[in-house]
Amino acid sequence: MKKYILFDNDGVLVETEMYYFKSNKKALKEFFSLELEFDVYMEIMARGGKAWEIAEIRGFSQKEIVKARIQRDIYYQKYIKNEDIAINGVQDILKELSKKYKMGIITTSKRDDFELIHNGRGIVDFMEFTLCVEDYKRSKPHPEPYLSGLKKFNANKEEAIVVEDSQRGLTSAYRAGIECVIVHNDFTSTHDFSKATYKIKKLSELEKLLNK
Repeated sequence: MKKYILFDNDGVLVETEMYYFKSNKKALKEFFSLELEFDVYMEIMARGGKAWEIAEIRGFSQKEIVKARIQRDIYYQKYIKNEDIAINGVQDILKELSKKYKMGIITTSKRDDFELIHNGRGIVDFMEFTLCVEDYKRSKPHPEPYLSGLKKFNANKEEAIVVEDSQRGLTSAYRAGIECVIVHNDFTSTHDFSKATYKIKKLSELEKLLNK
């Protein structure tokens, strides 16, 4: 019996991933005249890399890259403030799940971005805790983020399940030895999900899956 659910954030609970891509693409073009192609970004994302790799390869300095990243963050926060990033029905789904399971969010988002995303959204009200990128030393696909989640719950691996939408997140869960459910997302549809324990088309299918 599962007792704990560890959710990824972006692409699972809110639809933000496309806007992060657009922000990186815009900053790379503005500062370095570099085009960030979608398939290249998907490959980088899948293995847990960073979009700035393409600037580093071209010989741009870390000082230049830091300036571009600051602007990227400005673009991204503008997107998440002004675009519709809600996934329909998430609050209702979490309300039902909270009757049977304790839940937490494990994300690679920065805390500032995470708080902005969830301001007034009601999603975190159902969570026991949220772990952002500042809360662990090694990010996904390393297992540390999800192992940290288990530690927070004082749970064993068999009692928990991870809900993800990316290869990077799946790899993190897999290396942590935790079963992982992949929720379909068009944005990450090219990723390799062969190590997933389960796959569902939408988040609303999760409760039925867990009740099997």
